[in-house]
Formats: sequence, C-alpha cells, structure tokens
Amino acid sequence: MTRPHDARDELTVEQKAMLLSGRDSWTTHPIDDLGIASVTVSDGPHGLRVQDDAPADNLALMASRPATCFPPAVALGSSWDPAVAARVAEAIGREARSFGVDIVLGPGVNIKRSPLCGRNFEYFSEDPLLSGVQGAAYVRALQKTGVGASVKHFAANNQETDRMRVSADVDEQTLREIYLPAFERVVKDAQPATVMSAYNRINGVYASQNRWLLTDVLRGEWGFTGAVVSDWGAVHDPVAAVRAGLDLEMPGTGGRSAARLVEAVRSGDLDETELDRAVGRVLALAAWRAEKAEEIDLDAHHRLARELAAQCAVLLKNDGVLPLAPSTRVAVIGELARTPRFQGGGSSRVNAARTESFLDAVTDVDFRPGYTLDGNGDPDRLRADAVACAAAAEVTVIFAGLPEAEESEGFDRTTLELPAAQIDLIKAVATAAPKTVVVLSNGGIVTLEEWHDDVDAILEGFLLGQAGGGALADLLYGVVNPSGRLAETIPRRLAHTPSHATFPGGQGHVLYGERTLVGYRGYTTLDRPVRYPFGHGLSYTTFETKDFSVEVLGADTAVARTTVANTGERDGSHVVQVYVGEPPAGPVQRPRRELRAFTKVFVPAGQEVSVELPLDRRAFAYWDLELSDWVVTPGEHSVQLGRDSETIEAEVSVHLDGDVVVRELTLDSTFQEWLEHPIVGPTLVDDLKSDLVRDAAQPHILRGIGSLPMQKVVNLLGDNLPAGLIDTLMSKTRR
Repeated sequence: MTRPHDARDELTVEQKAMLLSGRDSWTTHPIDDLGIASVTVSDGPHGLRVQDDAPADNLALMASRPATCFPPAVALGSSWDPAVAARVAEAIGREARSFGVDIVLGPGVNIKRSPLCGRNFEYFSEDPLLSGVQGAAYVRALQKTGVGASVKHFAANNQETDRMRVSADVDEQTLREIYLPAFERVVKDAQPATVMSAYNRINGVYASQNRWLLTDVLRGEWGFTGAVVSDWGAVHDPVAAVRAGLDLEMPGTGGRSAARLVEAVRSGDLDETELDRAVGRVLALAAWRAEKAEEIDLDAHHRLARELAAQCAVLLKNDGVLPLAPSTRVAVIGELARTPRFQGGGSSRVNAARTESFLDAVTDVDFRPGYTLDGNGDPDRLRADAVACAAAAEVTVIFAGLPEAEESEGFDRTTLELPAAQIDLIKAVATAAPKTVVVLSNGGIVTLEEWHDDVDAILEGFLLGQAGGGALADLLYGVVNPSGRLAETIPRRLAHTPSHATFPGGQGHVLYGERTLVGYRGYTTLDRPVRYPFGHGLSYTTFETKDFSVEVLGADTAVARTTVANTGERDGSHVVQVYVGEPPAGPVQRPRRELRAFTKVFVPAGQEVSVELPLDRRAFAYWDLELSDWVVTPGEHSVQLGRDSETIEAEVSVHLDGDVVVRELTLDSTFQEWLEHPIVGPTLVDDLKSDLVRDAAQPHILRGIGSLPMQKVVNLLGDNLPAGLIDTLMSKTRR
C-alpha cells in the first residue's frame, strides 16, 4: 500500500466538500494539482462488477466486465468455515488488483431476520457469531491482497420492502446482541477500510445520519479508524450525515451535496473541523491504491470456485441413495440442471467469466427439462415426459429451485414455496421413480413440506457461483464428502418464523417484536417445531464426539474441549458447535440457547482430532439496558455440545462468579427490587418500622404487590415514614 497524502491544509472549503461525495458511481474525486488521486470501488461480495464504459450504474442494469462468480454469502455461511470465506476473498482481491479496483463493496453481514428477505443470498446467517467470523475472515484475506473492504449494511438492514425509508424499531439489547455483533467483530478483528451505512432508519433516524451508530458506537466504542461510506443514494441530508460521522457519500450528486456542505460551513451550521475529519478519512483511502497486478488466471479461479462451492452445499436428507455410483442409471430432471441459477439479482450480479451446469459436468445421463424457468410451455406435457424418463432410471435427480424473478435485491418474497409446477413435478416423479434425489438452488430457504417425505435425498445447494454445477456433481457422485451445515433454520411453516407477525411492517415502520428470539433462538425458546434446525447437515461418513469438558478460567471465561472421531469409511469434515444455554435468572429476556463457539475440523477415516474452543466473557453475557454494558450473571451456566441447535449431545454446568451488580434505587424502583437489593434489602422492613410493610413483604402478598413503585409505598405510609429515611437509603445505592 502507498502512504496516504494528507493535503487538508492546502484545500479550500469547496475542495473539501467536493471530496466528500463521489465523482460518479464508482470513483472518488481526484485533485491532480495536490497529488490527490481518485479511488475506485466496485460491487462484488462474491465477484467483481466492474463497468468500464459510461453510463455506470449501481443497479446492475448496464454491462460489466467478465469476472469469476464465486459462491455468494448464503453458501459461504453454510460452509461454517472461515478458511473458505478467506480463499474466496483472496481470489476476489487478486481480480480486483488486475482490474484496477481499490475497494470491494462487501461483505454483507446483516442478520437473516426473516427467510423472506429478498437479499438473504448476500448475507451469511441468522446468527451473529457465524456471520461475524465469516465476515472477518473475508475482510482479512481481501485486505492482505492490498484491496480494501467495505463491510455492509450498517445496521439493521434486514428487509428490502421500503428499504430506503423504513424505520427498524428495535430496542438496544436486541441491537447489541443480534444486529451489531457481526459488525463489531469485523471492525475489531479485521479493521476494514470502510463501513457502509445502510439505507434504513433505526428508531426513526437514518443510518447515514445516526451519530450514535456511526460515531458513538462504531468509532468511540469499537475503535474504527477507517471511512464510513453511504450505501448508494442513502444520504438524505449531507450536512447531518457529516455531522453524524459519515465521510463519503456515494454516488456523486453532481455537486449538489458539496454546495450544501459549503453553505453550512459558511453559515456556521457546520464546523469546518467536522469537514476536516471526514476529508482526512477519505484521503486515507488512497492507502488502498495498490499497484495494478498481472492478469489473473480465470480458469484457475473457476477451478477454485468449484472446489470451494463443494464445501458449502448441505445434505439435508439421505436414505442411502447417495452417493451415486458411476454405473448407476441416472435420469436428470429440471431445467436448472441445464440452465443453472448460481447467484442473486441486483447490485451484486457478476458477469460470470464462464458457467458450468450440472449437465456440463456429467456424462451418460438422460435429461428432461420438466418445467420452464419463465413459466411458458405446456407443464402437463413437460411433466409427463419427465415421469416417463424417471420410471426407466435407477435413480432420478430433480433440480428445483427459485427463478431469479422470485428473489432479488429490491423486493422481499411473499412465500417460502417453490413454483407450483416444480412441486407438482417432484411429487409426480417421486411416485414413478425407484429412487428420487432433489437438488435445490435458491438464495433464501424454501419449504419442503409438500414433498419432503416422498423423496429419498435432498441436497440444498443454495447458490453456488459459476462452478456450482460441477460442485454438485462432485457431491452427488461422492468425489467430495458433504460438509455444509445450515446457517439458517428451515421451518415447517412460514407462520412459525419468529418475525412473522411484524415482518415487513407498514407505514414506514417495522417493529422487531421478537427481540432477541431471532431464527433458532426463537424456535428453541418457543418450542416451535422445525423441518431442519440451524447447524444441521449430513455426511457420507459418521462422526462421534466424546470426552466433552469445560474448564472455567476466571470469573467469566472458560474453555470447552472435545474429541471428534471419524467412525466411518470416508475422510470428512465435521462442525463442532458449542452453545451456551439456560442462563441464571436475570432482569432481561434471554434465549434458551445461543451459539458461542464453533470450528470445522477435517478428520481422516478411523482417526480422531482433539478440539479446544475458548468461551470469552461475551459468550456468557447479556446487554444490560440500565447499565448500558455487558453483564455476566453470577451462578450456573449450561455449556452444550450440539450436533445442531436442537440436538444436544453433551452438557456441562459451570459456575461463574460473574458480575455483582448493585443497582441504584429510586422511587420508581419496585417494592420487590427494594426488598431484594443487597445493600438496603436485608434491613428494609425493620428500617421502615411498619406492620403494613412487614405484612406486604410476606411471599404470598409480595407476589401481588411487589411490582408497586416505591413511591406508591411511600404514599401509603405517609407520616408514619421516618423523615429523610428514603433519601438516606437511596444514597447508599448510588455509584
């Protein structure tokens, strides 16, 4: 990296203001006389979208240069392997340098609050730990190539409906525990070049103008030193945005934003030092102007994309039909086997350098389309032809999934169903075929309920990038052992999803009413049945985890240990999942179980691997709204070894000293809180010298009146209360 040029002292106010918005869709303003070069950015969490010719756009409407389309985040999350995310990012960095791109706009680490979100294919998981680990690995690897990252969309951007205006109305505990931790981990562990602010509002304030978010939390608490860039077109008031902590508005506005900033400085509405801070961060982006690298080998990157995609697919069900033998007489049904869907729609669309369908990767199979992707054609004739083909085969593999028109950036889905023609096809073929395998291609999860029990195996491929067809062939024929795990729950019914009652909101607001019970946290806590739980995934070999133990290392940290044995006949990888659950009673709602550590380990057949997973303070903590801090409740905590979020294989209870919290008492504090306070509670009844209070403190009475604010008790006691006593007692609790 080159050293950034700091020319703030030589810049006019007009030049400073100009630097704070883009020159166009993809570049910043240069000032040649002062040696300030332009910085080039590009879309591309899973591949680059570089547009050479004007007019450039950020909606994927115009053509872009051919680039490798690697597995999108929905697939990388399902790998549960930060090494896979890192290898994708490293390759994208090499292509970026070849194309002259300085900063790649990705990864996206937003939480999959609802399976209906149209952009879920760009995000890793419904869990913040998994999202954060994958995102940090991606950023570190990308930036090692000399190319900067832009982690997005900060924050609470969890739907496409009304995304430019909607207010995500969410309490701070939920923000801190669910929607901010992935960003926090990426910032602290990987130090990204930029953070991209989201379109939406958070509790009424636009993310691009939210000082609490961009300055207090991001910079003040997490120590972020890079630049904050807006999502494309997300700035409504450039003056308010700079004042809040935004540095670079994208894309350019033809000078309108710069003029407003100059006017604000001239009028005294914006202090020039605030302008200078933002300019300094934009100038520092020049550090990511790496020398253009040699041309990359797109064929090698295609092979890498195929290798990595095979680590991401999830084998959901297998009644012994997989893997296929080379000699098996196979019928392949479904247009998606010939015309693969391997990425999502919208700004992340990559002009793939090449594509490889399943039919490209295999030989000696009988193929029938079964349906059309655009809904045209005669469905009855197509289905009948497919059924006849399936009846003559030993095993039928059906390729099903969502066409691009069903999910994309810009809109949310309204159902979890596959297209009706595909459902009818699966049911008809499964009736006629001796054995049936379904391979799915979809950016967001789909329901399996109408046909799940009719088929013998299900391989969830999600979206696997341009080499996905070859990767699926490797998995189905056993060249690669499946090792993916679900990064999101597959429910039985849409109505069971925790956010169902409030997603996507209306009239400019969406209430995050499920609070921290997002995804598997909600299903396990509310005892709602699921088809396949978070963390589920099968293999062609078998694993045994044994000797699970947890050692407490201090007041609030521990380490979990276990041994993974491959008891099957194939080499394979296993994901060790450690959950913390059943916390001691406290003042806030806690999920029944939360993923707190994981690792993916390769174990040769017949061998064992020892695993050690640290559990830091945050693994046991909750966000305390009154203290505005993380708190570990003293007492017994359950540490669980899970096959998935529903299947607990071993459990150890550990005692943590935690945090002894002495809360300040006020007249708004409840009578029960006064009685239970460690300082004034033990003597409160005697201090108040009241038979009424003594009677009220009896358990059978306290149950009914314990929630009374102390002010009400004071009012009831009236003149019988010793003068100044309450003030004296309250003073003992002040910190």
